[in-house]
Amino acid sequence: MKYLINFVKQSTFQLFNTYTAHMRMAARLDRVHKIVKQNRWLKYFSIFNRIALAAGFIPSGMVKIMGERFTSLSVNHPMGNYLEAIHRTGYYYTFIGIMQVSAAILLLIPRTVTLGALIYFPIILNIWILSWAVRFDGSFFSSPLMVLANIYLLCWNFDKLKFIFPFYNPDLKA
Repeated sequence: MKYLINFVKQSTFQLFNTYTAHMRMAARLDRVHKIVKQNRWLKYFSIFNRIALAAGFIPSGMVKIMGERFTSLSVNHPMGNYLEAIHRTGYYYTFIGIMQVSAAILLLIPRTVTLGALIYFPIILNIWILSWAVRFDGSFFSSPLMVLANIYLLCWNFDKLKFIFPFYNPDLKA
């Protein structure tokens, strides 16, 4: 019984230390985010990222919505084969296009940037992983840069996203 009591005391102490470490990390992130948001050039960079990411998805999404083939790659190439298979699904191909255009439009509206970045992220991450998996040269470098730009926007909007993190405490002052 004595060992059980000591174990519970140690576990409680470790849990409390872990909790306070997370609180310190959250406070640090809030302070850094506040400083970064005050930089004019970083604000301009976030606007540039929003426009660039939207410009990347609007044309490709519109092609999918119109039901046209996205590329003229041969089906002998793994990426061409994949895109041909998606094109033949019909509604799924159109759905991808609608989501791309929706994410792009949401990125252009200042009030909806966070939602647009959240929708954009899994789409561009999928494109990046697919490009690397089949060694597609067409988006070998552009897709990782788009993923990084999207991560930048998610970090830029940390103040709106921090509520979903387990270490966030609304009573904590930054």
